[in-house]
Amino acid sequence: MVIEPLRQDWGGVLVAVEKDLSEVTAESSAEKQGKARQKAVAQVEAFLADLRGLRVLDPACGTGNFLYVSMELIKGLEAEVLDYLTGLGGQAPLLEVSPENFLGLELNPRAASVASLVLWIGYLQIYARGKHARPAPPEPVLKAFKNIRQTDAVLKYRKTEVNPEATRWDGVSRVKNQTGQMVPDPDARVPDVQYLSPTAPSWPIADFIVGNPPFIGAGPMRETLGDGYVKALRTVYKIGKHHPGVPDSADFVMYWWFKAAQLMDASTLRRFGFVTTNSIKQTFNRRVIEAALDSPTRPLSLLYAVPDHPWVDEADGAAVRIAMTVVGRGVREGVIERVVKETAGENGEYEVEMEEGRGLIHPDLTVGADVTAAGALEAMRDLSNPGVKLHGNGFIVPRQSKPDPKTGLRGTDAADLGLGRIPGLEKHIRQYRNGRDLNQTSRGVMVIDLFGLTENDVRTRFPEVYQYLKESVKPERDAKAQSVDGAGYAKLWWLFGKPRPELRKALNGLTRYIATVETSKHRTFQFLDAAILPDNMIVAVAHDDAYVLGVLSSRIHVVWALAQGGTLEDRPRYNKTRCFETFPFPAATPAQQGAIREKAEELDAHRKQRLNLHPDLTLTGLYNVLEKLRAGEALTDAERDVNTRGLVKTLKDLHDELDTLVADAYGWSADLGALELLEKLAALNARRAAEERQDIVQYLRPEYQNPDRSVQGLLVEAVETSAAATRLPAFPKKTREQSQVVRQLLKDSARPLTPGQIAGSFTGVGESRIEDILGLMEGVGQVREVPEVGGYVA
Repeated sequence: MVIEPLRQDWGGVLVAVEKDLSEVTAESSAEKQGKARQKAVAQVEAFLADLRGLRVLDPACGTGNFLYVSMELIKGLEAEVLDYLTGLGGQAPLLEVSPENFLGLELNPRAASVASLVLWIGYLQIYARGKHARPAPPEPVLKAFKNIRQTDAVLKYRKTEVNPEATRWDGVSRVKNQTGQMVPDPDARVPDVQYLSPTAPSWPIADFIVGNPPFIGAGPMRETLGDGYVKALRTVYKIGKHHPGVPDSADFVMYWWFKAAQLMDASTLRRFGFVTTNSIKQTFNRRVIEAALDSPTRPLSLLYAVPDHPWVDEADGAAVRIAMTVVGRGVREGVIERVVKETAGENGEYEVEMEEGRGLIHPDLTVGADVTAAGALEAMRDLSNPGVKLHGNGFIVPRQSKPDPKTGLRGTDAADLGLGRIPGLEKHIRQYRNGRDLNQTSRGVMVIDLFGLTENDVRTRFPEVYQYLKESVKPERDAKAQSVDGAGYAKLWWLFGKPRPELRKALNGLTRYIATVETSKHRTFQFLDAAILPDNMIVAVAHDDAYVLGVLSSRIHVVWALAQGGTLEDRPRYNKTRCFETFPFPAATPAQQGAIREKAEELDAHRKQRLNLHPDLTLTGLYNVLEKLRAGEALTDAERDVNTRGLVKTLKDLHDELDTLVADAYGWSADLGALELLEKLAALNARRAAEERQDIVQYLRPEYQNPDRSVQGLLVEAVETSAAATRLPAFPKKTREQSQVVRQLLKDSARPLTPGQIAGSFTGVGESRIEDILGLMEGVGQVREVPEVGGYVA
């Protein structure tokens, strides 16, 4: 992130110096030799001066770890350059790189003080350990640089103001209601805080920005930071018609990412890099990255990325999944490292095995096909929806409650509320499933669904239900009534927070629908009876055709969903907007659809039969064993039991057979790799989008999506596109820059390159000049010739 470009700079200086020195020989006059050496010394001194003027900023520095590591690396380079300078006969300058070069912003005053101390101790230890050309740092040793500032890095305001009339629940206090449930204490209120005249703060001028900003998701921001702070923050960074910003649904870290990207556009900043949660790849976070990479005037590129890596949060010791991104100017290829194997140690540390890829890194932190460019298709419109969001656990009731073994008390159940006794209530106390019910063991609970009823309707028709919800749900809604959304939920307290009328409309008339758990280790799809109401964390696809279930259950769709969706911790998320609505179904013949339909019915029935026969087995457990069978790994005794009773080998065979049928419907081989599949699907998405612009749409459920129009056929002719001719870059004029571009070209190449091949990659340079540059670079150890192929490697 920091040291690599600086070492490239130093490599360029070395080549330029060696070139000047090589032009004089022992037979040259003393005056010519002296001038050549003076010129060489001046170039090295100029590099040291640039190094002394360098600024590295961490705008969320904590106790200064990133700054300390940056300082140690740069001081190591400085020591190397000083040794080279003295070898030329030059003298070390009086001033050197010091803690003054490393700037930090930190809200926590204690952490800010520690960061300053860490830098000074680290600085002195570099000399104490003999890791520098000097035996001791220049005096005076300790200086009050004030390089670490205690401040908020993303929000500036004139002052805060407490408004006693605007209060909120304190987020902690709970009391028991009359049914024994713990609910928010309506009397536990604290004043809310308003931030007056909020603006975006300025950051110090820097050459590099590094950091590990706070890991706070968009959802928990209000609870963690307060309503007033979040409102002020989102107001300051609101996206406008003529200026970029940060979406309200983006994580807290993206405000740092956005500010750094803006500085790349308007300052001397060379690179920035952050450690973030791996949710940076999700839609709303990704929009910030897309805006920076797709800028029409000054585009940026991801030079390095790790999409998903285990991490231990130093704040609370929790295991999280992180991503790393490094950004530079221009449109350039980058290096991406993926974790292919990880092993947790006894003390929470991780051993990881990485694989490296190279190419243009897309906003979703992938290389290859740019699936982020895929747009939603009209053919998939209005079919996928999240389930209902309750906003109150009091809506959930057991079908039949059992007495507590200690107290003998029994909680309220559906029968107590009148189910089976009061006419019409069976339409409003329904079966209910969440993600855990589908992937693990079902709770078999029911939910009170009063959609379409007024408060008076409930009170007069279902009095037991009315009183139960008034005691179990209304206090919680009232406690959160200060926000705009909270006030709406409190007003309609007997209804779900998100009753999903669009989902109900789509499911109307169906006897079953397709469901998948939004966040799940394994991406599986299954049929649910239409009588079951899905939870908010279940994505419901309003289709009852097993052909659709089969295509969604295929490897082709799962590969697409994994690439399009984000992750929560280590579990992939199925974002219906990106994973389902962009997915192009095959132009399958009736015979192909029939074969897929039959196999999908068999798959769905097989899983349900085994789970019903063995209630201790779970869907996740079956697929854990299936993954080990695919990998050829040995099974434990417990896993062999799951394989035997769950018939997991048969489950694997059904999936393999289904994958072959779906691949055949696309006209593709079932053995295609993930990257090739993504390229084909991205191209097919683009082709379908072009067809839809001509009003040629293959609706997945035409009688619902397009009831008043005729169904259009699907164009199958390939759309040929001509790529614009690639323009070669001009070869730089200065030796220093010439060596840098040659070295980068060799590093990016998968094989050795000859001088002719290198010259052919640029305009304005011949093979002989490249041979001269390679000779200089080889002399200082930057490249190596491979004689057997006549080429060079870096």
